[in-house]
Amino acid sequence: MTGSEVSPSFRLAYVPGVTPAKWVRIWNERLPDIPLHLVAVPAAEACDVLLGGDADAGFVRLPLPAERTDFSAIPLYTETTVVVIPKDHVVAAVEEVTTEDLADEIVLHPLDDVLGWERLPGRPAIERPATTADAVELVAAGIGVLAVPQSLARLHHRKDLTYRPLTDAPQSRVALSWPEDATTDMVEDFIGIVRGRTVNSSRGRTQPQAEARSPKAPAKSPAKGQGKAQPKGKRPGAGGGAQRKAAAGKSPRGGAGGAKRGKPRRRS
Repeated sequence: MTGSEVSPSFRLAYVPGVTPAKWVRIWNERLPDIPLHLVAVPAAEACDVLLGGDADAGFVRLPLPAERTDFSAIPLYTETTVVVIPKDHVVAAVEEVTTEDLADEIVLHPLDDVLGWERLPGRPAIERPATTADAVELVAAGIGVLAVPQSLARLHHRKDLTYRPLTDAPQSRVALSWPEDATTDMVEDFIGIVRGRTVNSSRGRTQPQAEARSPKAPAKSPAKGQGKAQPKGKRPGAGGGAQRKAAAGKSPRGGAGGAKRGKPRRRS
């Protein structure tokens, strides 16, 4: 390799709450010679990172901004929305809540919110927290409650906080996305991994289908004499009829088997 050549690598962006470990492990098993580098990005900056060429593909949250029409996206899963509360909060006594149950609560709305509320439940805070992490700190201080995807509640877990499902809240969908005009071979490889294709898939590059298939066995030639009439007297079971007649006490020619022949007549 010359000094001007660059070793190939795959850069994968991911937003907070997404755990790409499973797919990274499969990549490393199938393509050990191509390192995969993870790039952590805020949800609001994921598209800019991909368009700027700082990552080849990324796990993002849907919907993408309306003006981003130059991206391809494969939706992967939808997260449960939860409300983060202090452990001694009254809501902690139930298994799940609705937005109506939060009508009297101050519901924090951070600037990096990913739920896209049309109408935020509860009462608004005087000031919006800058980040979800800041909002979690305010919940711990008893200033309000916070609605987020469950993965973010786990990411910012604290011993003094808990969460409950918020059944009628908007939900966040996670997708694999990349610029449409940058669908490289390595992007195709990663798409195959995310979609669960096997290493022998016809659409994968790691092992072309023609190589993965075992060679077809040559057609067997007919056995010698197969399809031809067998020689007379050589067919399986030939003579069986005669044997059966003999067993019944009859000779093969129709006479009684074992009967004495008549005396010859005298000539006059």
